[in-house]
Amino acid sequence: MTEQTETTTPYERLGGEPVLRALVERFYAYMNDLPEARMIRKMHAADLGGAKEKLFKFLSGWLGGPDLYVAEYGHPRLRMRHFPFPIGVEARDQWVLCMRQALDETVADEALRALLLQALEQTATHMINTED
Repeated sequence: MTEQTETTTPYERLGGEPVLRALVERFYAYMNDLPEARMIRKMHAADLGGAKEKLFKFLSGWLGGPDLYVAEYGHPRLRMRHFPFPIGVEARDQWVLCMRQALDETVADEALRALLLQALEQTATHMINTED
């Protein structure tokens, strides 16, 4: 294993674009297939291609890689962009379930996986805009 430096970004630690794309693919596969994720799946279009690409671009910049989302769409304004969708604790939990399973499958670095899950859980909680 290579030595980690203070300048290594989470994007680099993750494995860059190939691993990030695999993470996003697994996340949406879980969302599509898990009965426990039915609620959040219904919030998405039938074709998940656009959602996959947007999540990939957002996570790329968020993890310290190329800032693809901002270059194409501007500031993420996550809460504002998610406001049209009724997101309560149950929806948040479904999203986190899919992300946790995707992280478990694609991120080999256990410490990085834990840090990412914690940060993504906090972000998902911030998206809550309604009571269940």
